[in-house]
Amino acid sequence: MQQAMFWTPKEDNRQDKEHQAALCQLCPRHCIIAPGKTGFCRGRQNTAGVLYASNFGQLAAHAMDPIEKKPLYHYYPGKYILSVGTAGCNLRCGFCQNWQIAHADPQTIAVTPEHLVAVATKQEPYPNIGIAYTYTEPFIWYEFIYHTARLARDQGLKNVLVTNGYVNQEPLRAILPFIDAINIDIKGFTDKFYRQHCAGSLEPVLRTVETAHSRCHVELTTLLIPGLNDSVPEIRKLVDWVAGLNPAIPLHFSRYAPSFEFKIEPTPPETLQRAREIALEKLDYVYIGNLGDPQGVNTYCPQCGKIVVNRTWHNPKTVGLTPENKCKHCGREIAIIR
Repeated sequence: MQQAMFWTPKEDNRQDKEHQAALCQLCPRHCIIAPGKTGFCRGRQNTAGVLYASNFGQLAAHAMDPIEKKPLYHYYPGKYILSVGTAGCNLRCGFCQNWQIAHADPQTIAVTPEHLVAVATKQEPYPNIGIAYTYTEPFIWYEFIYHTARLARDQGLKNVLVTNGYVNQEPLRAILPFIDAINIDIKGFTDKFYRQHCAGSLEPVLRTVETAHSRCHVELTTLLIPGLNDSVPEIRKLVDWVAGLNPAIPLHFSRYAPSFEFKIEPTPPETLQRAREIALEKLDYVYIGNLGDPQGVNTYCPQCGKIVVNRTWHNPKTVGLTPENKCKHCGREIAIIR
């Protein structure tokens, strides 16, 4: 185990430090962890009064994925990225799509940062650009990612986070210099939704987006769940807030399907299409995920409306882009990295 970052002993006037609780300061949950216990996320353990990252190097899932699966549509389209994740999460969403590793007890294998970076540098048979920390919440794997991301950067690899954004500002700012792109889940745009369905709160997630969007490439995802976070007023509030940051931030509306504790019927296609239409009133790039709608996955020029990136599943073709990332039809600059 690696000693954890961002924690302090919980002051309780004990003379015996080995029996002292630890206050975790990594995420807004601020767990007070007694000796021999782990925090809510299951990734940090108090051993004899010292907080350790008990999940350091513990790999629960890995795959070589198209970058579009993160989803990142405006970051090296067509490239692949080594995707890895550990067990656990600092939220508990009743609709979790990866609950088998987030909220169960999956088998893990031990890896070192050096080994992971060595694997990621291999380019065959895929044109791999780096490492994506994903599947479960990467911030609960903070120490391992912090070490790995710096090594990866030294080797010319890209570092990507796919996160719920539920992290405190100090650790976020400490790791962002080593992060190239982030997809942040905004579960819903009310604090009530977060409290009732995710055991969390909205405000820290918004602060994460605000901090990250000027420091690295950011895309956002909202899973629309019928009757819970898909109302027109809520979607408009989300869109207004994103537009206030930067209308060029790509927003993905993803289709919900029953999973984990939720048995609600899947999101109707018309709900996703309506959300996209609303968002396109103020945002440049809006997508629909998990629906198989070709219109919802292509990238269109915000000025002339012509297709600039045509996507068939995860096989994008930059049909309407110049080498300078401008629209071939009207010359509008397209916010994309490739």
